[in-house]
Amino acid sequence: MTGPDASRPRVRFAPSPTGYFHVGSARTALFNWLFARQHGGTFVLRIEDTDVERNRPEWVDGILSAMAWLGMTPDEGPYHQSERTHHYRTAIDLLWAQGALYACDCSREAIEERTKAEATPGYDGHCRDRGLGREGNALRFRVPDEGETVVHDVIRGDVAFPNAAIEDFVAVRANGNPLFLLVNVVDDAEMRISHVIRGEDLLPSTPKQLLLYAALEGPGAPPPVFAHLPMLVNEQRRKLSKRKDPVAVESYRDEGYLAAAMVNYLALLGWSPPDGREILGVADLVDQFRLEDVNHAPAFFDIAKLRFVNGEYIRALEVDDFVDACVPWTTGPATPWPPDRFDESVFRAIAPLVQERVGVLGEVPAMVDFLFMEHPEIDGGAWAAVEGDEGATAILQGALDTYADLEWSAAALHEATAALAERVGRKLGKAQAPIRVAVTGRRVGPPLFESMELLGREAVLGRIREARSRLGS
Repeated sequence: MTGPDASRPRVRFAPSPTGYFHVGSARTALFNWLFARQHGGTFVLRIEDTDVERNRPEWVDGILSAMAWLGMTPDEGPYHQSERTHHYRTAIDLLWAQGALYACDCSREAIEERTKAEATPGYDGHCRDRGLGREGNALRFRVPDEGETVVHDVIRGDVAFPNAAIEDFVAVRANGNPLFLLVNVVDDAEMRISHVIRGEDLLPSTPKQLLLYAALEGPGAPPPVFAHLPMLVNEQRRKLSKRKDPVAVESYRDEGYLAAAMVNYLALLGWSPPDGREILGVADLVDQFRLEDVNHAPAFFDIAKLRFVNGEYIRALEVDDFVDACVPWTTGPATPWPPDRFDESVFRAIAPLVQERVGVLGEVPAMVDFLFMEHPEIDGGAWAAVEGDEGATAILQGALDTYADLEWSAAALHEATAALAERVGRKLGKAQAPIRVAVTGRRVGPPLFESMELLGREAVLGRIREARSRLGS
């Protein structure tokens, strides 16, 4: 093994494939990737798949797919820890030979019974000098009795851990499988990782890994530089929960968030540029990101803010790019209209108006479905409002009379509807509400008159006539 070289930084992202790709993991990957890109370094992907009971191949595929979507392609890897067991066996033999590991046959119950009266229950070193053999026993690391282990953290400064407060921890299970504490140290050393950038939940394990690193590499060998990123919290300022909070990157992708917007927003979780801007492209992020400027306070994962950022990116697209981005939502199997009814030219015509109104691409079908369906789906609440409007019948009848011979353009429809509103003593917005529900099925959507122009006179009159008849019945 050889030590890391900070002049050409090598960073790693090491996820465990035990579920969907968590937004916290994505933020960690991004900060590693930005740091590597900024310093001309190497971004390594390493899959921690030694937990065979929890790991699944599809979760690995999900990680790779989500990272590719976000544009964080690794320079090396993915390496799989399940394929690197020979490295761990060598390290275990070395640690055992030098006396850094010793065998322990204590059960958790026995440890709890022995130490239940102690101020700080935990393993008490019972097996340190018993001289047990390795076979069938857990192997514990012999932590020094005196002194302290100091974590030099780029974000948090120096964090000191008294060695007396660190129990002799298990490094190898009784079945011979090493724990993540050991395998990560072996991999980081063998892969010459210079900077370990990861979540703050792993800070308490860092002094143990530093002790392992010193035992494996020898006194004076430089360990990696550590930086522990702030926790992500929800609106109750509690740690994001996989069960209660929307944390899967894949879900945001499927809802229609743009990859560039997601990257932009993830970068702002614990860091901000000196000029205070919130919308930054990848080039700006690479240029301005500084690991030492990351805040150690918890970062609020604000979905409303993410939606705002995504909306800004959507509106910045060229219309043709917006149309292309919408393809999965306009021609995919989940669209509410039959495939043969979709007309790309019609969608392209209304696209600029839709683009100004959606926060995510997944909202597009509901904005335009009335254009591609023989009969619009009438929202129940919207229709209830029409039924409760005493003037709705007169407005719908007036629209039928007015629109029958009108020049069919958005401007003419606007002018005629404004005149109708004046005749019935209403403002335009309130007068056109029943017409909008009759034509589109909803109370909100793209501008009504442009929508009616695209839909065509025959369809518009047919829908208004049907709504008028329904009110009459």
